[in-house]
Amino acid sequence: MPVERALPSSYPAEGEPVTLPGGIAAGTFIRSAGSDARAGDLLLQGGTRLGPAQWGALAAAGVGAVAAHRRTRVLVVSTGLELAAPGEPLAPGRIHDANGASLGASLAGLGLDVSVASLRSDDPAALIGLLREREFDLLVTSGGVSAGAHEVVRLALEPLGVAFLSVAMQPGGPQGLGLADLGHGSVPVVALPGNPVSVLVSFEAFLRPALLEAAGRRRTRRDAERLPLAEALDSPAGKHQLRRATVHDGRVHMVGGPSSHLLGHYALADVLAHVPVGVERMEAGEPIDIWRIDD
Repeated sequence: MPVERALPSSYPAEGEPVTLPGGIAAGTFIRSAGSDARAGDLLLQGGTRLGPAQWGALAAAGVGAVAAHRRTRVLVVSTGLELAAPGEPLAPGRIHDANGASLGASLAGLGLDVSVASLRSDDPAALIGLLREREFDLLVTSGGVSAGAHEVVRLALEPLGVAFLSVAMQPGGPQGLGLADLGHGSVPVVALPGNPVSVLVSFEAFLRPALLEAAGRRRTRRDAERLPLAEALDSPAGKHQLRRATVHDGRVHMVGGPSSHLLGHYALADVLAHVPVGVERMEAGEPIDIWRIDD
């Protein structure tokens, strides 16, 4: 019974009588033992992801400890002679490493145990040495995957079984995927391009859904909608283009251009807009598929 319906309506002193109103049927306001869970009931299936409600249900049943898988350890490695750490003064020809920060935050947001490193070398042996010093369950790299003469990730990992290819997507064409034996057993490797928007778009298109599925999540894709374009746009016919955009007044407005270095524009977007392969132009008012990326 709500305490305010009793007299006195505040908690009485020890030994003080309490008067209850009449007309209350037997059993009213009584929570019977076992109404939530009975002794021997299965509280949670094996493999259940533990969130607030699951932890609460375990605690309410008096469970003080459960066997759980440890968080997947992910090593993120940015590569490139031109890299400088954020906050470090830039020498001529250098750029700050944005990929380590953006990939690290993206992966940590999925509940993974993330460590970030950078390789300022084009020497494949230097990359192999860095990797053999670390322990991890998944390797995610950025840069060094194209067809140039000094693509350090491709040169280091292709002989170990990682496949490098190009997909019909803009941004994010060059990709790498495979298992590599780095001295402590085979580990999965995802090798992403080097441009910062290519990294984030590739993560959204390929890596995020795969990691969520591996973790047993029911929802592995971003929320999708189809809304009209606010303005016309052009796209290469042979590519699936993903453009940064925002939704305002029920219409999709492009944010900046399609170039893969425009990370500041990505930071202002709340959706990715999909222009399919084979489409060279879309006019204002045409419906376009979007993924929400504002969570």
